[in-house]
Amino acid sequence: MTERAEDQAGEVSSPAGAAAVKELPVTARGVRTRAALVVAARTVFERDGFLGSRLTDITAEARCSTGTFYTYFTSKEEIFMAVLEAAKDDMLHPGMPHVAESDDPVSVIEASNRAYFEAYQRNAKLMMLQEQVATIDADFRQLRLKRSEAFAQRNAKSIQRLQQAGDVDPALDPIMTSRALSGMVGRLAYASFALGQDWSVDVLVETSTRLWANALGLSTRPTDG
Repeated sequence: MTERAEDQAGEVSSPAGAAAVKELPVTARGVRTRAALVVAARTVFERDGFLGSRLTDITAEARCSTGTFYTYFTSKEEIFMAVLEAAKDDMLHPGMPHVAESDDPVSVIEASNRAYFEAYQRNAKLMMLQEQVATIDADFRQLRLKRSEAFAQRNAKSIQRLQQAGDVDPALDPIMTSRALSGMVGRLAYASFALGQDWSVDVLVETSTRLWANALGLSTRPTDG
């Protein structure tokens, strides 16, 4: 990772570049300080955008010195990656209402979609920044694709289990089917919560769940009239 001067906020180096990343702290105090910097950086990035943010803004928000910043991070790009990493678990494992193993597959899809949309709504500003930086940085774009693939691989496993149970057309390729359906859900979330279409979570869940079920050939419950 190439270090940039603090006031060169309009330039973007490679967030996923080849230079070494700072090692994680081993002391409790170090862990707390690094975490505080990440929280402060998220506030600044969401407020000012990636290009408009400066390291001095982040250190001011965190109430620490520039020297302290460089103890834990090498650049603005590196701490941006740390912010995304901190949000990753919320996006990949957002938590969802308990769904029993015996529940029908559509109920599981519905609960998963709702958990995803609600997590995206919580992280909408950060998700929009992620999309923006991916358009201007090739290395970061590869990381963005890798994260999307993680979602697709997880959902592909569920599709494969449904195929093994005889509930879904075995001719469908699980990973390609997952990429298509997961991509649909992701773009709906992006349009609604990042771009400001402001569709309700209930509408998004209802529509996406029916499309998932129809695409996989699963029966859905009739909509209450």
